[in-house]
Amino acid sequence: MGRFLQIAGLTIGLAGLVLQFCISIPASMEAGRSLLGSIIFLLSFFTILTNIGAVLVYTSLLSPTGYAWLPAFAGFRMRAGVAVSITLVFIVYATVLSRLWHPQGLFLLCDVLLHYVTPVLFVLWWLISGADGRTRWNDISWWVLYPVAYLVYALARAPLAGEVPYPFLDVAKNGVASVALSAAAITGLFLVLCVVAVLADHGVSRVRVSSVR
Repeated sequence: MGRFLQIAGLTIGLAGLVLQFCISIPASMEAGRSLLGSIIFLLSFFTILTNIGAVLVYTSLLSPTGYAWLPAFAGFRMRAGVAVSITLVFIVYATVLSRLWHPQGLFLLCDVLLHYVTPVLFVLWWLISGADGRTRWNDISWWVLYPVAYLVYALARAPLAGEVPYPFLDVAKNGVASVALSAAAITGLFLVLCVVAVLADHGVSRVRVSSVR
């Protein structure tokens, strides 16, 4: 089952990302951005970056050379960290972002694949095969660097590019206090998910050991 979920997750993740790039870049250029600007804009979405991370985890573990290829993405800390981040993608989109716009056609398909299907597949795979009980509480300090670095990047880019990837990060429109509150809430949710991930990792490991006995 773990192998099947890896292959399914890699296939669907790659398909979703390629399709998203194929339809978003032309649409972005039609909106007035350059080719480079369109690529940078698309890569400014937490969803896209996290799904790329998930694809790299799958690829590193499925490659013939195993852990020798992209070792940073094959490690247990990275696997758990991506599981936390992609769960955040699922929750924030389902509870907040899905209400703000209503995509149609291929854009809707990409949204479903990258916000719902790939997170579910990755978390299921991680629980079945990726979790091994080696995560520690201090790993959380490393995992949280990713969303914090992303937040800094998005806020620093906003005044230069005149746009933000997510409406709740728009300081010019919402004000500093509102953006700070949104950022604090999402960071708090991320930390809660980190705690759940460590507990789940250790719990799954104990179940496996018990089943072997």
